[in-house]
Amino acid sequence: MAKDVRGLGAADIPHREPRRVGSRYMPAHPTLDHLVVATADLAAGSAQLERLLGCPLEPGGRHTDYGTHNRLVSLGPSGYLELVAPDAAATPPRTRWFELDTPAMRARLARGPALVHWVVRVASLAGVAGVRELSRGAARWALTVPDDGSLPLGGVAPSLIEWHTPPPALSLPDRGIRLRELELTTPCTTALAARLAGVEAPWRVRRGPTGLRARLTTPRGEIDVAG
Repeated sequence: MAKDVRGLGAADIPHREPRRVGSRYMPAHPTLDHLVVATADLAAGSAQLERLLGCPLEPGGRHTDYGTHNRLVSLGPSGYLELVAPDAAATPPRTRWFELDTPAMRARLARGPALVHWVVRVASLAGVAGVRELSRGAARWALTVPDDGSLPLGGVAPSLIEWHTPPPALSLPDRGIRLRELELTTPCTTALAARLAGVEAPWRVRRGPTGLRARLTTPRGEIDVAG
């Protein structure tokens, strides 16, 4: 693949409220649910990200299955950014997700918070392998998570999520932050672009070393959050 491949531009993506069917919240099309920024320490990472964004992060909670905790910020009515960190007070029953237990990720996060992954909301995960039913407080969802906590295609290929309760994006206060573009670089451009076909998000696939970069518009202007 010689040229970049793009999804829809941010201005071309319609806002669609997820349709509720029974206890499930079903998007009309696969769409960006949230970006995942990892940090070694939640308090320190929050302070750094708040300075960059120019707004506070909202309280999240604890993920007992994976020994992590998080904070959130809205990216508009249909998406959000999650800051996630290992919870030092927790002893998780399994390997932490997002490769947080690996020496490579620990070294990466020693330099500061990093954009490591993204998650796409789908209508159903029926028949999909590697799905776990999860919860945080009153929130309930199903998510694709490898048993070893690894990131698909190094994090550039998204995990898939099916919400059983209202997605956080519906209730987070709007701070005026929007995702303009999600740049995904990978040596496997053809494979990644094929996996992203039909995903409503302003993604762009480029050939290069594996990495993610999100360009956000904020009340202070444009900023980049990278891995």
